[in-house]
Amino acid sequence: MAAGEVVVLLVAALAAGWVDAVVGGGGLLQLPALLLAGLSPVQAMATNKSASIFGTASAAVAYARNTKFDRAVAVPAGVLAIGFAGLGAASAAMLEAGVLKPLVLVVLLGVAAFVTLRPAFGLASQPHLRTQTRLAAAIALAGIVIAFYDGILGPGTGTFLLIAFTSVLGMDFVNASATAKILNTSTNLGALIVFAWQGHVLWGLGLGMAVCSIAGAQLGARMALRRGSGFVRVVLLCVVAALVLKLGYEQFFAR
Repeated sequence: MAAGEVVVLLVAALAAGWVDAVVGGGGLLQLPALLLAGLSPVQAMATNKSASIFGTASAAVAYARNTKFDRAVAVPAGVLAIGFAGLGAASAAMLEAGVLKPLVLVVLLGVAAFVTLRPAFGLASQPHLRTQTRLAAAIALAGIVIAFYDGILGPGTGTFLLIAFTSVLGMDFVNASATAKILNTSTNLGALIVFAWQGHVLWGLGLGMAVCSIAGAQLGARMALRRGSGFVRVVLLCVVAALVLKLGYEQFFAR
C-alpha cells in the first residue's frame, strides 16, 4: 500500500473517531476509504472494526468520566450485543448487503424527518417515558436488532443507538450518546472477534488507524460534552443526511 493511501486512511480514521464520539456513523468515512485503498469488502469491514473499537471505547471512557450513562441499559444490552453482533458478522458472507440497504435507507429518512420536525427532541431528558416495558424494549432493540445490524452491515449503528435511547427512553442527546458508546464498543467487539477468527483483519493497518481514531474520539467526546445536546442534534442531522445520500447513491446509481 502506497504511503499516500496510508495517510488518507489515518486522516479518515481521525475524522471517523470524531463523528463516532459525537453521534456515531464514523464508518461513513472509514469504510469507503478502506475500499478505495483496495481492500475487499469483508477486509474493509473487519479492519474498520479493529480501528473503531478503540476509538469508541476511548469515547465511552471520556463520557463515563464526565456524565452519566444508563447502566440499566448498557450492561444487559452490552452483553447481548457481543453475541448478536458476532452472529451478524458470521452471517455477513451469507446475506447480500443489498437486501438490507433499502430498509436502512427508509429508516434513515424517517429519522431525519422525525428529528427535523421535532426541534426540541433530545435537547432535554423526559424521565416520564421510562417504564419497565420501554426499558426491556430498548435493551432488545439495542442489544439484539441494532447489534446484529452492526455485525452484518454497520453504517450508522451509533446513530441508530442514539435515536433508540432518546425516543424509547426519553434520554437527552448527551446521555444517550454516552450510553450508545458502551453499546457500540460491545457490537464492535462481537463483530471483531468473528472477523479476527476468520482471518480478515489487517492488524498493522487497523492498529495504526486505531491511534488516530482514539485522538478523534477524545476530541469529539469533549466537544459534545462542552457544547451539549444542541450541538449533538446538528451533527446528528448532518450524519443522517450523509448516510442517506451514500446509501441512496449505492442503491440507485452505483450499479
